[in-house]
Amino acid sequence: MVGDIMMGTTFPSMMLPANDGADLFRDAEPILQRTDLTLGNLEGTLCDGGQSTKGNGPNSYSFRTPTKYAPLLKQAGFDYLSMANNHANDFGLVGIESTERCLREQGILFSGIAGRVESAVIERNGLKIGLCAFGHNSYTLKHTDFGTVGRIVDQLVADCDLVIVSFHGGAEGRTQNHLPQGSETFLGENRGSLRALAHYCIDHGADVVYGHGPHVTRAIEVYKDRFIAYSLGNFCTPYNVSLTGISGYAPIAEISIDKDGRFRQGKIHSFLQTRGIGPRTDKNEGAAQEMSRLSQADVPQSQALVDVHGNICLKTPTPKTLPLEGEATHSQHSL
Repeated sequence: MVGDIMMGTTFPSMMLPANDGADLFRDAEPILQRTDLTLGNLEGTLCDGGQSTKGNGPNSYSFRTPTKYAPLLKQAGFDYLSMANNHANDFGLVGIESTERCLREQGILFSGIAGRVESAVIERNGLKIGLCAFGHNSYTLKHTDFGTVGRIVDQLVADCDLVIVSFHGGAEGRTQNHLPQGSETFLGENRGSLRALAHYCIDHGADVVYGHGPHVTRAIEVYKDRFIAYSLGNFCTPYNVSLTGISGYAPIAEISIDKDGRFRQGKIHSFLQTRGIGPRTDKNEGAAQEMSRLSQADVPQSQALVDVHGNICLKTPTPKTLPLEGEATHSQHSL
C-alpha cells in the first residue's frame, strides 16, 4: 500500500519528469511488483484536456497527468487505485471519465466517486477480495457518512473473503503528522474522525484499512487483529506538492495477512522524494523512523509494534490465531 500518486501535470504549465516518467518508480518496482496485491491513491486525473474546476487562489491546485502516463502505473505493479480524493474532479466529468477509461485500459481497478464505481472485487490465490474507497469531497463516497460506509463495507463483507478499505482524509501539512482524537477540519471542511472511521470499518468486517490525505505519514495500528495505516503520505508526487522535510517521506507498507484477514507481520519500506524524480530508496530509513515514533505516541494501545527499521510485529500472539497441534497454519498473503 502507498499514498498519493501524481506523476506530473500539464496544468497550469508543463511540469513533467524526464524520460516521460519511465524512471519514476524505478527503485520501488521490486516491492510493488512482487506482492499479491498493490494499492495506492491516484491524486488527480489522467486526461489531456478539459477545463479546470478549481480557482486561482493560493490553495487551488489542479492536477492533469497525460493519459500516456497510465501504462506506468500498470508497469509499476498497481492493481487498484482510489479515486476518492480532492483532485479526482479537477477537470470535471471529462477528467473523471478519462481517468476511468485509462485505468480500465490498463486493467487497474478503481472506485470512490459517488454515483459511479462504488467498489471493486479482485481474485487472488482463490480468494475474493473486495476494495472500496472513501473521501471527504462532495463528489466522492464520503467517509463522514457512516451510513454509506457501512452499506458498502457490509455488502463487500457478505460477498468477499477479504475486504480492504481506503480513505482520503485528515488535515494537511507538516504539522499534521500526529493522529488527533475526534474530527479534523481543514480549510473549513470536515476531514473526518479517522480513528472512529477505521475502527468502524473493522467492526463491520473489513480486514485492512489504509489512509492518505495529510501529505505526511501517520501512525500504524493493529486493532482486533486487523491492520490500519492512518496515512501513508505522499508516494510519487514530483511536482506541485511540498516535499520538504517529513513531507518527502514516501513509504511502502507491505503486510502479510492470513486467509481470514488477520495481520501477521509487515514492513515499512522507506523511500524519499526529490522534486522531478519520484520515490528513491532512503538508506537512512526516515519514513520508518517517523512512523515508529508516531505509532508509539498516538496509538499505544495497538496490538503491534513498529521498530525504527520499519518492521511491524505483533506485541504478543493472539491465542485464537494459533494453530492447534497437527493443524496446518493459515496460508499468508501479502499486500
